[in-house]
Amino acid sequence: MSRRVVRQSKFRHVFGQPVKADQMYEDIRVSKVTWDSSFCAVNPKFVAIIVESGGGGAFMVLPLAKTGRVDKNIPLVTGHTAPVLDIDWCPHNDNVIASASEDTTVMVWQIPDYIPMRNLTEPIVTLEGHSKRVGILTWHPTARNILLSAGGDNVIILWNVGTGEALLTLDDLHTDLIYNVCWNHNGSLFVTTCKDKHLRIIDPRQHLVVAEKVKPHEGARPVRAIFMSDGKVFTTGFSKMSERQLALWDLKNFEEPIALQEMDTSNGVLLPFYDPDSSIVYLCGKGDSSIRYFEITDEAPYVHYLSTYSSKEPQRGMGFMPKRGLDVSKCEIARFFKLHERKCEPIVMTVPRKSDLFQDDLYPDTPGPEPALEADEWLSGKDAEPILVSLRDGYVPVKNRELKVTKKNILDSRPPTGPRRSQSTCDTNFSRSALEELLEELRSLRQTVQAHEKRISDLENKLCQFTNGTD
Repeated sequence: MSRRVVRQSKFRHVFGQPVKADQMYEDIRVSKVTWDSSFCAVNPKFVAIIVESGGGGAFMVLPLAKTGRVDKNIPLVTGHTAPVLDIDWCPHNDNVIASASEDTTVMVWQIPDYIPMRNLTEPIVTLEGHSKRVGILTWHPTARNILLSAGGDNVIILWNVGTGEALLTLDDLHTDLIYNVCWNHNGSLFVTTCKDKHLRIIDPRQHLVVAEKVKPHEGARPVRAIFMSDGKVFTTGFSKMSERQLALWDLKNFEEPIALQEMDTSNGVLLPFYDPDSSIVYLCGKGDSSIRYFEITDEAPYVHYLSTYSSKEPQRGMGFMPKRGLDVSKCEIARFFKLHERKCEPIVMTVPRKSDLFQDDLYPDTPGPEPALEADEWLSGKDAEPILVSLRDGYVPVKNRELKVTKKNILDSRPPTGPRRSQSTCDTNFSRSALEELLEELRSLRQTVQAHEKRISDLENKLCQFTNGTD
């Protein structure tokens, strides 16, 4: 009687292929900063890359179709005064990107659909709250405008980008440098890894570590952790003998991993990228020239090696396209943007299929660009699953939607708790309409002052030119 030895899986034959030379992005001076972030962020409209820049930090944003040689004078995003360490596209607005820097700030930018004429230097909002460099950014997966940042001060701050304020500051949960942060699928928890060798599952609204594992990997090098869609946690790290490892953990029993595999002896930190729709984890090491990929299943041994994409040149960083940015007509299940020293090379992962029809089994409904919650709903304790979209007809990115930042008005700040002030305790009780009139008048005056200042500057310049001419 014959016995089936090979495990059945529709992803067994997934293969990677680089695009043709004319579809790469050439002549890019990729950042040389020594920091273990991916240096690249992509969405269905743009690719953003942290680049070398004199006198501050900068990153480049290119429309996906703008392939080929990049003009050396192309405008950059240059608001930071020190190197940029991490960038992340907003999952609910393809024109909004956040950047974190050594200058201790986080900036949020509105990127136009066209390539601007000059450098972008004015962010929509600057978020200041960290005392040391900010190296990690990640947007909330389901709530609008919530952004998480982690800094060298061992502090995690959750911001409401729509108001520019810090919603939550977690300053006493980590004792050393935070290596990475990853939300779970609905944004109720996140996992962190830290230099103090602890892996923590954190409920930010309760300000609470709900589960913790000391030394998930025995080695001294950095550990990375990501949430799976079913709540398990996948980690990469090093053994005592400096062998690279991967492990899968069930939160119900955090004592031992349910899967542990050793791979090779290399000192590059493995960056995991996860596709919940296919349940595939891709491992890309900085300095490696390969991408290994594994399928995660519900039954032992849980983690199944699929294959390795190999190339000749090592990668400096890696971008990972969200599912809605893929070409479903070609059975593309993942697309990476591999950073070399001077270029960005897209790599397409494909499932070989003979049929040209839409493949339902490869493309279940996937998270779309609409948030499921507002920031204040999430803060009050609500959770919601991501709002899914079908990829049957392909995904068409929506046009530029402006992010409006409404900073909380200090004139209208009332105590959040405690008894309300009586009429007699306030000399002037403005009605809402009167308050809005005052604010409108103040705005108008500010615009007038700015116009006068610009006119004064123009006149001074003309006067200088005239004086230099007469000399």
